[in-house]
Amino acid sequence: MSSVKQKRLEGIIRKDISDIIQFSLKDPNVGFVTITDVKVSNDHSYATVYVSFLGKQERAQAGLKALNRARGYIRSELAQQLDIRRTPELTFVIDEAMENGKHIDEIIARIHEQDAKNHKEGL
Repeated sequence: MSSVKQKRLEGIIRKDISDIIQFSLKDPNVGFVTITDVKVSNDHSYATVYVSFLGKQERAQAGLKALNRARGYIRSELAQQLDIRRTPELTFVIDEAMENGKHIDEIIARIHEQDAKNHKEGL
């Protein structure tokens, strides 16, 4: 399968799962979740779904557990929407990229503050 088809499939799965969670999933523990990315294995057997939650870390853990409990339901709903032979097994994981990005932004801000302070002191 070409990379373009793979990316297209991942995009479709990402959108469909987002819709299923938003409109069909009734579990209040999921909370406000964003599907940030989907990676599908070359044979379409597995899909890793990267998620981000609004709120504290405890909220994210509760939401992740709720998604993993509902993954059979989500997969069956996805199978009805996708026009492919095999619907992949879903694995939900927290996307650490957003947290890492925030941490890097904080470090850069501190460096700029220190540079401004040093410049002001004439160092």
